[in-house]
Amino acid sequence: MSRRTEIDVRPVTEAEFPDWNRALNTGFLQPPAVAEEQLEARRRQFVPGRSLGAFDGDRCVATFRSFDQELTAVGGAPVRADAVSNVTVTATHRRRGLLTRMMAQDLAAAKERGDVVATLIAAEYPIYGRYGFGPATTLTEWAVDVPRAGLDRRWAAPEDGGRIDLVDGADVRKLGPGLHERLRRAQPGAVSRTELWWQARTGVVNMNGTPWTEPYYALYRSADGEVEGLASYRTDDHWGDAKQPLNTATVEWLLAVTPAAERALWHYLCSIDWVQTVKSGWRSPDDLLPHLLPDPRAARITTQADWLWVRILDVARALTARTYEGQGSAVLEVVDRAGLTGGRWRLEAGPDGASCVPTTESAHLVLDVAELGALWLGDASAVRLAALGRVREERAGAARVVDALLRTSRRPWCPDMF
Repeated sequence: MSRRTEIDVRPVTEAEFPDWNRALNTGFLQPPAVAEEQLEARRRQFVPGRSLGAFDGDRCVATFRSFDQELTAVGGAPVRADAVSNVTVTATHRRRGLLTRMMAQDLAAAKERGDVVATLIAAEYPIYGRYGFGPATTLTEWAVDVPRAGLDRRWAAPEDGGRIDLVDGADVRKLGPGLHERLRRAQPGAVSRTELWWQARTGVVNMNGTPWTEPYYALYRSADGEVEGLASYRTDDHWGDAKQPLNTATVEWLLAVTPAAERALWHYLCSIDWVQTVKSGWRSPDDLLPHLLPDPRAARITTQADWLWVRILDVARALTARTYEGQGSAVLEVVDRAGLTGGRWRLEAGPDGASCVPTTESAHLVLDVAELGALWLGDASAVRLAALGRVREERAGAARVVDALLRTSRRPWCPDMF
């Protein structure tokens, strides 16, 4: 009878990095062999101690990476986050607690560093709630039927006096980071981007090993010359049986810091000759897009799903970092099975600021730390979670009080995959 060897979970060394990447590719069902160009690009993400591996003998069978990130809270304050990525467990080594061990090690280190939250994009819904993560933002993708949209296909320029120009990758690397910072400061749920992010999206480095094909980049400048919008998109080449163009423009990402820029970029994308369908890419669920069209029904929802998940590591700092539109108070009993930030807290909040302190008062609302993560950015509803049995009212009406405090007029949105 074979005997399982002890699996060692530890930070990956430089020498182990190639084997770690092989396990990473295997876990994501990519070709296991890692091209040298791809490996060198990924080395730029390597931070000693932040890449974990599970090793069966000398073979890596599970991967985990975290990195420093800033997440924008409601009101625009940047919050220190531990961003979790590259999580895999090889199919031969499932159900052995490897992810649990890697996650516990990483979250404990994040708490020790003073990070306020941890974040991730969940490939599978059921996994991360047990580690205290809750789905905090939603994404929506639309497919626009261009002929039905009702836009004049003779559209030539923005109506506000601005202009759109096609630019190249060098322009994107020069102008994009500043534009993104303007968006990030105003958009709850948005996260920081590194220089490597921009290089990977413009072909300077190859992170996934597939051949690079340059997309189109459309830049919007206002009438006074200010850069206010930028979009990356690709087109296919599909013609119908009757020699009619049936092409699709697929938006990879679109940044706009004013409604005028957003309107101009979407109108441009829906006016490109031969394009019959525009796929919006991952947008906020309350994006302006459908209602920028004369016929909003031309924009059909093709994807709607949870996106950014948040794990609160410090209840007091998380709840005082954000702003509040209304005035009120609530006593929250936060259950954290990992012991990182549970307890009973009194939140006093209003437009002038908030305090959140430990208390021995009776709880108004009892909730798991994962549900607090879902509520923190203002997207989830405590009333709805109570109806689902995922939070418990100890005082009648407490869920409505919490909703009035935490929910926001515009929904949070994370434009990024990481």
